Amino acid sequence: MPYPIEPMLATSGALPADLRSYALEVKWDGIRAIAYVHDGVRITGRKGTDFTRRYPEVATATEDLARTASRVILDGEVVAFDESGRPSFELLQRRMHVENPAEAGLLTLIPVRYLPFDLLYLDGRVLFAVPYAERRAMLSGLDLDVPPFFPGEGGDLLAATREQGLEGVVAKRLDSPYRPGRRTDWWIKVKHLSTREVVIAGWRPGAGKRAGGVGSLLMGAFGERGLTYIGHVGTGFSDAALDDLLSLLAPLEAPGSPYADRPPAEVARNAHWVRPEVVGEVAYTMWTREGRLRNPVWRGLRPDVLPSEVRL
Repeated sequence: MPYPIEPMLATSGALPADLRSYALEVKWDGIRAIAYVHDGVRITGRKGTDFTRRYPEVATATEDLARTASRVILDGEVVAFDESGRPSFELLQRRMHVENPAEAGLLTLIPVRYLPFDLLYLDGRVLFAVPYAERRAMLSGLDLDVPPFFPGEGGDLLAATREQGLEGVVAKRLDSPYRPGRRTDWWIKVKHLSTREVVIAGWRPGAGKRAGGVGSLLMGAFGERGLTYIGHVGTGFSDAALDDLLSLLAPLEAPGSPYADRPPAEVARNAHWVRPEVVGEVAYTMWTREGRLRNPVWRGLRPDVLPSEVRL
């Protein structure tokens, strides 16, 4: 069995005009996970990070496969659902760095589900060159709880995900092969709200209720000249998230700004600079003419993304 496998990535865009050549899936708001089923289950994320201990629910979801002695590699998403049944990236944040969730009491407090949506290997056969439609048919034949996909459909599913408060859809060409580690327009993610990864370059102290801690984060992305300032985000945080961020960033404090450009004076005046080693994700409405993110809202940390991957 090939190991580790880097997930294939989608590009952002609009629904393709020729929907007959595509199938649509719900875009699940979770964290990508490759599951290797053979004499037990092993899970990796991007860059081969081992997630096996963090998400024992994946082993439960694939235990019937393991019992049949099948050798299988799955691509899917680990998702936490809120009380209304919607995927919650905020809830999942509380599981991301916990190596023993059972000991921490999180298996019942914040359970997760594994949603497999692709089949990469089956009983000695690597399926990278097999068209997506055939891989999906083979996946549906396994003893797994597989989320649905919708060949040749588009507008109705996109509207339904908007009404249900979901993130959007992914359109996948029916004839597309699987290209590990590559971002390709064979897969197109269509989101209702724009999101992107950002590098944390520093933080500004809070006031009032947030006094003594993090008030907002200074964001950046890498361009031709280095790390570029793209704004700061001060909303979307829970109190627990702010405490965790302070603990995470304090050891990374640096004597000066890591930006290649000069951020606005009012932002830099009381900033605590850090080494640009932490990646997060924000939602936003648009880019401004000055190259800043408008109305950013914090969504959480992205430990599965390298800072060097966060590009303008």
